[in-house]
Amino acid sequence: MGTAERYEAPEGAAVAQMTKRPDTEVPNRGAPAAEPGTAVVGAGPGEPARAPGADVRSEADARPRPYYRPLWVEEPARRRRLPDPVRTAAVRAVLIVALTLIQAMVALLCTLAGSWLAFPMVISSVVSTILATWGVLDVWVTRQVWNQRNGVVSSPSSTARARRRERRRARRRERSAQRAQARIRRRGGTGRLSHS
Repeated sequence: MGTAERYEAPEGAAVAQMTKRPDTEVPNRGAPAAEPGTAVVGAGPGEPARAPGADVRSEADARPRPYYRPLWVEEPARRRRLPDPVRTAAVRAVLIVALTLIQAMVALLCTLAGSWLAFPMVISSVVSTILATWGVLDVWVTRQVWNQRNGVVSSPSSTARARRRERRRARRRERSAQRAQARIRRRGGTGRLSHS
């Protein structure tokens, strides 16, 4: 049976109101009765009763599933991945720089505290700074070397081809003009209009 709640009417009215709570309603109430000999499988309000052999969906499948946003969205990489030797040098440089910063901070704190460790830490920080500089330069040099060996395959662009064509045409014109001058000289000046 459904649960009924009693609401008192306002003072002026003598009629009490009875309302049904929708969340406590019995699921099979109001469903048509099944034939004798067949079992009714959980039909909700407004749904027809089904026989056991019929297609049954569980309540979880019947409800609309909420849309969950994915934790991350994969985007195509804007830049290409670094080559392996360059990436190795970069990781090494980052580790050396991080250790150098930690050493410098420890040296500063030891100096402020007046500890005996201050002097060795300052000396080691200076050495680490030199190593960190070398590590950063190593990344740059490794990148340049890799680009020279395996870098861009030069394929001339259309503008480069057009300029090259123009240069070839200009050279051909110069050569043909030089040949014409050489021919005229070989003939001994027969092309002149008057002989003196």
